[in-house]
Formats: sequence, C-alpha cells, structure tokens
Amino acid sequence: MTAGAQSPRARYREQTRAEIKDIALRQLAEGGTAAVALTRIAKEVGLSGPALYRYFDSRDALLTDLIRDAYADLAAAVGRAAGALDESRPRARLHALAGACRSWAVAQPHRYLLIQGTPVPGYTAPPDTLDSARAVLGPFLPAFAAAEPSESVRPMVAQMTEWAAKDPVVAEWARAHVPAGAEGAALAGGVLGWTSLHGAVGLEVSGQFEGMGHTGDTLLAAQIDALADSFGLD
Repeated sequence: MTAGAQSPRARYREQTRAEIKDIALRQLAEGGTAAVALTRIAKEVGLSGPALYRYFDSRDALLTDLIRDAYADLAAAVGRAAGALDESRPRARLHALAGACRSWAVAQPHRYLLIQGTPVPGYTAPPDTLDSARAVLGPFLPAFAAAEPSESVRPMVAQMTEWAAKDPVVAEWARAHVPAGAEGAALAGGVLGWTSLHGAVGLEVSGQFEGMGHTGDTLLAAQIDALADSFGLD
C-alpha cells in the first residue's frame, strides 16, 4: 500500500461517517437540533444502535463534528471573499466579508443556526470551536487597523484594549491581523461587527423579517455602514 493510502476498512469507516453526518444534516434542516436522533440515523444507515456508536459515541460527538464542519465552511467562504478583494478600503472589506457570511447563511440556514442560533440544551462545545469561530472573525479585524473610533465606541475600545493586555492569547490572535497598538480598536470593531452581522442574519434566516418591507441585504448594508462610520473608516 502506498504511503498515505487508506485501507478498504478505513475508507468504509470514513464513508459511513460521512453518510451519518449527511442524514443528521437533513434532520437538522427538517426540525432543528431536536430532530437529530441517533436511533433514526442508525435505522436509515442500516446499522444497529450499538454499531452506530463505533462511529460517533454520542449525539454530542456528532453535533460537534457538524459544528466544526460548519465553522470550517463559513471560514472558507469568508477567506475566499477576503482573497478576492481588489482594494484595501476598510469599508469595502467589511461589506464584502459580511456579504459572504450572509450568503453562506441564507443558502444553508440550518447549519448557520447550529453555530449561531439558540444554544443546544445540555450541550457544551469543545474548546477548539472557539478557534473555529475566531477563524471566521479574523479576516474582519484588518478593516479596523487604522480606525479612528468615535466617542460612542471608545468605551468598548478601552475594554477591548484592557482585555488584550490581560490575555496574551487574545493579543497574539489580534496581532496576527493588525499592527501592535491597534488591538483594542480591532477587537472592538470585530465584536461590534459580529453582533451587527449575526443579529441581522440570525433574524433573517429565522424568518423574522417577513412582511417588514425590507430585504436582509439592505438592512445588513446599513448596519455595516453605521459600524464603519462609528470607527471613521473610509
């Protein structure tokens, strides 16, 4: 067997895991996290209940894999949008990245709500999902590298500056995207951008804007412009 080649048994295992996740995603789309049931999945795959646990030892383990996959796909969508930018204007960057997030969410709302919707009762995500979330947010931070925060957001910048000073992991992550000294503004902009983006998109994909006379892209664009204005971005 050549180096890196999988054995038939390993390939079968990966194929079965992928099939299980595909069924779980369909259940998720049909009824949310409450609809994801290992017993129903096992029956559809053609496995006994105990046999299914050889692939995922619990429902939480399956949800964790789905969450990791969703974050990775969303981060890739944001990364592609960042790589396609042909100008460095901060405001344009924010619009492009926010638009990429919204497009991904609207196309597959069940996956978006899995990672940004109501927390699953009794489920605790593993620590590495925080890194996955930061991979999505990171490309937004350079937009705030030369920000001139307005009075309204300066308290937030002060708190984020203090956070970076106390937490070297956070500071290192921020400095991977902006120069030293700009961490506070970048983190404040990132957090405020995150709340604006996911507040608008979460309401949209949940159907909360139906009959309100506006479209999700128009609302999100207005919120991103307001954010850019508050940080003096051109």
